[in-house]
This record gives sequence, structure tokens and C-alpha cells, in this order.
Amino acid sequence: MAMRTLIPFDATDPKTRLSSLFAPDERRELAAVMLGDVLDAVRAAGGDPLVVATGDVDIDAPVAVDDRPLSDAVNARLDPDTAVVMADLALATPRALRALFAASGDVVLAPGLGGGTNALVVRDDDFGVDYHGASYRDHLRNAAAAGCSIREFDATRLALDVDERADLADVLLRGEGRTPGWLRDAGVALATDGGRTSVTRKR
Repeated sequence: MAMRTLIPFDATDPKTRLSSLFAPDERRELAAVMLGDVLDAVRAAGGDPLVVATGDVDIDAPVAVDDRPLSDAVNARLDPDTAVVMADLALATPRALRALFAASGDVVLAPGLGGGTNALVVRDDDFGVDYHGASYRDHLRNAAAAGCSIREFDATRLALDVDERADLADVLLRGEGRTPGWLRDAGVALATDGGRTSVTRKR
């Protein structure tokens, strides 16, 4: 049976922290390309995706438009045996998502590098998401309060959500979908001058 998978998506003003690199229309295009890569990975992993978007989006997938805060929009659709996968996981692969979907536990959490929750699987209807602040910590608390068994799913392919300029370096180095090509076509290249690898853009 396919894993029902919610994919939240900001269709209005995505990736604002990349404003120094991209104009608003470019940020929307980049977000849509990453969403397409995530959809491909979800489907290949056996997921049945539903994009939960803040506005209309032209994508080859079912879309539910919901402009409520993220937690409310997800909780309204969070039935047991449902996964939530963020739309900006540009390193996600079918293999990583297949393992996430198969992992045991009432609540399976894939933490992000900055304290967020990049993906999860819920098998208990007493659990609700809370994406404000350090959501991984909050989800641990919510799961414990609901009496749910908890599984931390530690996968580097699901740990990176693209928000900052430096995140794009990992996408160029390790991405397998269309996003690395889009970045290169936009003139984005690796920059290694400052110690940590980041990116620059040729305009």
C-alpha cells in the first residue's frame, strides 16, 4: 500500500533567505524545481503525494490549497499512516524515503540540521505536528505526551533543507535530481575561499 505523503509548499514567497542570490521569480522557480525533485523521489519510494500549498501551483500532482499556518494545514490532513516530507529536501532519494516509510514506530522523525523536522511518519492519531521554532524538540515532546513510540530516523539525505546560501553547495555537490542543473544554468557555482564551501553566482 502506498504511503500517503503530505508535501507542504510555499507557493507565494518562498526561499526569502536566498534573496541575495535570486530575484522573487527565480526563487519561485527554484522552489518549484525542488518540489518536482521531491515528488519524483516520493513516488519512486512508493509514496502517494499530496502537495499542501499556500496558493495555486502548476505541478503534476494533486494539490490542496491551504493558506493557514503550516502546523494547522498539516494537522487538518494528518491521518494515521501518513508521512510529511518538506518540499525543499533537494538531496532526498527514493532509497532514503523508502527506508523512512518502512521504519517502525508510532512517530518516525527525520531531523533537520538546524533543529527542524524535515520528514516524519505518523501512525497514531493522537499525535499532532508543531512546526514553530525547534520543531524536532517539540515533536519529541508531542509524541511522548501522546504515549507514542518514537523512532529517530538519521539520514543525511533528509537532513538538509535548502534555506541558506551555503546549503546550495551541498545540492551542487550531491544532488541527483533537476535542481543542480537548474542552479548551474542560473550561473551558481561552488566557492571555496572562506573555509566553508559556499556558492557564488555569475550574472
